[in-house]
Amino acid sequence: MHKKLTITIDEQVYDGLHKTVGRGNISRFIEALVRPQIMDSDMEDGYRRMALDEAREAEAHEWSEATLEDAYDAAR
Repeated sequence: MHKKLTITIDEQVYDGLHKTVGRGNISRFIEALVRPQIMDSDMEDGYRRMALDEAREAEAHEWSEATLEDAYDAAR
């Protein structure tokens, strides 16, 4: 769901936004810039740490391969 937001910015910034990203694209442009600054990055950091855990990755790979074999056998 989107919410409407009214902000006040310098006229030069406003003109630059229109020239750079075009009318109708400003909201998407600003959201893309702001989102990484305010969203919780704990999940991304957690996935990155998990990927670096070689023992965990090996176990996950082994599990996924076994699951794939089970699915293949069930299809017969």
